[in-house]
Amino acid sequence: MAPQDALLGWDEDTTAEAYAAFTRDFPMYGATSRDLARRAGLSVSRLVVDLCGGAGATAEAVLALVPAEARVISLDNAAAMQRVGRRTVTDPRLSWVTARAEELAEHVPRMVDAVVCNSAIWKTDVPAVLAAVRSVLRPGGRFVFNVGGGFAGVAHPDEKTAHTGPSLTTLIHQIAVREYGHTPSLAMEAQPKLSLEAATEHLAAAGLTVLDTEVTAQHSTMAEKKAWLSIPIFARPVGDFTHEQRLEILDKAYALTTPEAPIVTSWLVVVAQRPGEKP
Repeated sequence: MAPQDALLGWDEDTTAEAYAAFTRDFPMYGATSRDLARRAGLSVSRLVVDLCGGAGATAEAVLALVPAEARVISLDNAAAMQRVGRRTVTDPRLSWVTARAEELAEHVPRMVDAVVCNSAIWKTDVPAVLAAVRSVLRPGGRFVFNVGGGFAGVAHPDEKTAHTGPSLTTLIHQIAVREYGHTPSLAMEAQPKLSLEAATEHLAAAGLTVLDTEVTAQHSTMAEKKAWLSIPIFARPVGDFTHEQRLEILDKAYALTTPEAPIVTSWLVVVAQRPGEKP
């Protein structure tokens, strides 16, 4: 089953607007989207699905690589995200479908050449989604997705060597405990949400072949991390805090950092394929 918070918070206008602004102002999502699109082999594609497509950042990267006559479907279950996307990504080749990832097969008009999913598959019912992906992929078609390193339980070597002090998230929790009486839950992030081993097992069960896996690194700054943690859905700490309180704690933590300090985030990238040759 999909996690209970799969939609919680995403279908809010404030989150959608803040998220879309982040994708415009900072490079992380553009970079990860272009990476997925490049790995999907889109040069002769006719129809591509951007799964859990949000406000369209990944769809834009796909549109830049597919042939002029190709079409892209962006499917997401958060209407608020798509309202922002429709306003900001106006390419006529892009269609928007508001639906759950698990319902993919019910919303595509024909078999597709590729499916991409940027950073969201772990929040779905993964076996059900992979079965749906296989059912819509042409033989030889690719499914390319990524999972944030923290959710996949992996770390790129650059991440391990980049940190020279406490992370912004660590500072947030220290301030919340010291000044706000916060008691963190030790079990919250105890296990990866979708490890490479689990992803590989789910792909095999769905009849998809793994072509490649890689742990990549995205390089950014403390300022970008602060902007990320300002988005309501990502604000910390979790628990009985208002968003205003979380932003207050974030400002206090950020004041203890250097804005230009380098930050490295890790990503597990997986390229899978439906067996067979494209017609």
